[in-house]
Amino acid sequence: MQLWKEYHMPATVDEALALLASYDGRARVIAGGTDLLIDMQYNRSEADPLSALVDVTGIEEMTRIVHDGETCLIGAAVTHAAVVKNALLESRATCLVESCGVVGGPQVRNVGTLGGNVAHALPAGDGTTSLVALAAEAEVAWADGRREWLPISELFKGPGQSALDSARDVLVAFRFRLCGPGEATAFKRIMRPQGVALPVLGCAMWVRLDRERESVADARVCIGPIGSVPSRAAAVEAALRGQPADNSAVEMAAQAARGSLHPRTSKYRATAEYREMMIETLLQQSLPLAFQRARAGAAQAEGVGLS
Repeated sequence: MQLWKEYHMPATVDEALALLASYDGRARVIAGGTDLLIDMQYNRSEADPLSALVDVTGIEEMTRIVHDGETCLIGAAVTHAAVVKNALLESRATCLVESCGVVGGPQVRNVGTLGGNVAHALPAGDGTTSLVALAAEAEVAWADGRREWLPISELFKGPGQSALDSARDVLVAFRFRLCGPGEATAFKRIMRPQGVALPVLGCAMWVRLDRERESVADARVCIGPIGSVPSRAAAVEAALRGQPADNSAVEMAAQAARGSLHPRTSKYRATAEYREMMIETLLQQSLPLAFQRARAGAAQAEGVGLS
């Protein structure tokens, strides 16, 4: 079955934008293609192939991981496997390594990209969940030639609905501040092992402890999928601030979650009741781990698949 007619590999973002514009909505951006190709197989017929695919994996600024000591920039075409193998990210953005490390199997991680995980706009995206907890920003090259940095949450309009037009715009990169002294992150996920490995829930968090490393000075938590878009658990974050960094903080977080987070029943994931129970389990797994890492000043990613 022919799903597209032409295939292009631009060398720059501007060239990619020009190619997309020339096809006037009949082309799509592709990187790893792990989501796009499946969508095309199910939603397009041989009688209606795309005019072109525009492959962005040859654009240098979209395939690099760079940092200045405090801030990290990751190109949107960086693969999950490349994130997992990066020692700086493992030590100072551990949740992102842990979330990218459980995406699919080795073959998927070797070609699937962080940008594709976000651009697909599903609230269950593992990489997305960690980027939200890291308070990441996304750089977008719009069809009209503008380039701007946006809070990552502004890219999501609904399940599978992105603020970007994949036929005209390009998601270029992400940036976020790396963990400093007394700060750490963690990611845990519960998934269905049968058939397609869909996450029941994923939880990413960032914490900063006080100077004495005894109390929570600040926290960011993202648990999903719960709503129609990935978002931070504001009530859980508020409950954590000022609490001793021990089991009492976990209980306060769980109590706040019970009152504010209400996942729906999903025939593909689990019942609402089960998923509500698993929120507490995820907090019990991830919060002590983040506290331990923040005190130790070092982290080694857990649960990362081989690639």
